Amino acid sequence: MTETSATATWLSQEQHDRLQAELDHLRGPARAEIVKRIEAAREEGDLKENGGYHAAKEEQGKQEARIRQLQSLLENARVGEPPASADGVVTAGMVVTAEVAGDEMTFLLGLREGSSGDIDVYSPTSPLGTAISGAKVGDSVSYTAPNGREIPVVIKAAKPYAG
Repeated sequence: MTETSATATWLSQEQHDRLQAELDHLRGPARAEIVKRIEAAREEGDLKENGGYHAAKEEQGKQEARIRQLQSLLENARVGEPPASADGVVTAGMVVTAEVAGDEMTFLLGLREGSSGDIDVYSPTSPLGTAISGAKVGDSVSYTAPNGREIPVVIKAAKPYAG
């Protein structure tokens, strides 16, 4: 497998297939259904005061945004298993146990779409994710919270996500 950046999104084949099925549904039957709803609402007349029309158009916008999000995710994802990190280096696709501001927490460094939902997820591009990417077990790092406070982090464990 080729080497990738620490922020690559790793998806199992099952996760990739589930997201691809959602994308196919949104681009096909769901898109056709919303177009029919907009056309039906348009036939009712005055669009200024047509709540059904405006609701359908808003839903269409949200649906198209989700389509773009899924397309981008699937185009940039790495399918397979994240590289095993024998040396305990924190990278995307790892379950990390860390002491954050004195509290121990365990989370997946990745994207919510790539998890089964049974674990907290932090993006590799978040302040925490950026601070710990590349760190090793035992390393102490810190990041600046949105309120300006410096948050200390100690990496306790890092292992590949088995989701």
